[in-house]
Amino acid sequence: MTFKPGQLAVSSTRKKYLPIALKTGIPSDNPYERRRTNAISIDTAVKETLKLLESYDDEYGGAIIDPKSLPSCANSFASILRSSLSYWESKGKRGIWLKILAEQSDLIPVAVKAIGRPINDHTKVFLLLNGLGPEYESFVTSMLKPPIPAYKDEGFKYHHAEPGYVMLTYWIPDDPCVLPANASHQVGVGGFVMNENREILVVQEKQCNLAWSGVWKLPTGVIHKIDTDFLEVITFRHAHCVAFEKSDLFFICMLKPLSTQITIDELEIQAAKWMPIDEFLEQPFYKEDHMSRKAHELCIASLEDRYKGLTAHLLPSKFDGTSTYLYFSNAANNDGEIQV
Repeated sequence: MTFKPGQLAVSSTRKKYLPIALKTGIPSDNPYERRRTNAISIDTAVKETLKLLESYDDEYGGAIIDPKSLPSCANSFASILRSSLSYWESKGKRGIWLKILAEQSDLIPVAVKAIGRPINDHTKVFLLLNGLGPEYESFVTSMLKPPIPAYKDEGFKYHHAEPGYVMLTYWIPDDPCVLPANASHQVGVGGFVMNENREILVVQEKQCNLAWSGVWKLPTGVIHKIDTDFLEVITFRHAHCVAFEKSDLFFICMLKPLSTQITIDELEIQAAKWMPIDEFLEQPFYKEDHMSRKAHELCIASLEDRYKGLTAHLLPSKFDGTSTYLYFSNAANNDGEIQV
C-alpha cells in the first residue's frame, strides 16, 4: 500500500494510522517543508524526546507539579514548562497546580509572565500525536508540517501563599475556570472558662481595637498556658470583609479549667485574672453590645443546663476512610428523648 505525502490512511483491519514526522535533513522544494518519517513508538518517543515536569493527577482532571522537579535555571524552567503545558493539554488536563518553594522564588516571574511562545517543531509533532491516544499507530510516510497549536497569552495566576511557598494555578480549557478559590475565611476562637467559684477567665490585650480599650474580655489571643478540657461549641459569629477583605468566623467554646493558675504571654496579654461573672457582665461595653451579650447569655444558659451547644462526636467516614469529629447538639425534648 502506498500513501501520498500528507495523507492519512486506515487499514483493512480498521486500525487508525497517523504519520510521525521526524526531520531527516532531506531538502524539499515544497513551500511547506516536507519531512521524512520513521516508524517509532509514540510513548518511547515522548519519553526520550520531551523534558517534562514531574507531576501527578488530581481527582478533578488536573495535574499537580512536584516542586522538587523544577529546574533551578529560569530559562530551562520556561522551556520545560511550556512543553509540559502542551503535553497536559494534549492529554485533556484542566487545572494545573504549581507550588514554588521559597528557595525557588526566581522562577515565579517566569511562571506568571506570558508563556504563549511557540515550541520547536519536533516537540509539537510528538505532542500532537501523543494526544490522539493509543488507538493510533505509526507508519512510514511523509507529511506536511503539523498546525501550530494555539497557546494562551497569559501565564499562571497567584492562588495563595504560605510561609515557605507560593501556589500558582493555570487553567487550560477555554471554558470558565472552576478551580477552587483561595480560602475566603479566617477563624478565631474565644474560650469561656468558669471555675467553681463562678468566676470566668478574662484578659486585657496589649494591642487591641480602641473599642476594646480597658475592657476585660474572654481570652481570644495567646494564653501561654492554662489547662482546660473542651466541652462544647456554644455559638459562632460570621462577619464579612474583616481583615484583608476576608470573612471571619469566630467561635466561642465552653472550656472546663483543670487548674486555676494562669501564665500569660507577655508579648500579647497585658493582664489576666479570674473575675466574678456578674462583674464581667456589668461592664458598659457588654451592656451596649447586643451580640456579645447574647453570646454570654448562651454560655450561662449552658452552665445551667438550659442550652445545649455543639459537642464533638468521633465518627468513621467513608469519604476519607478515617474517623473524624462531627459537631452537633444533643438536645432533649419534653419527653427527655435526644433530638439529633
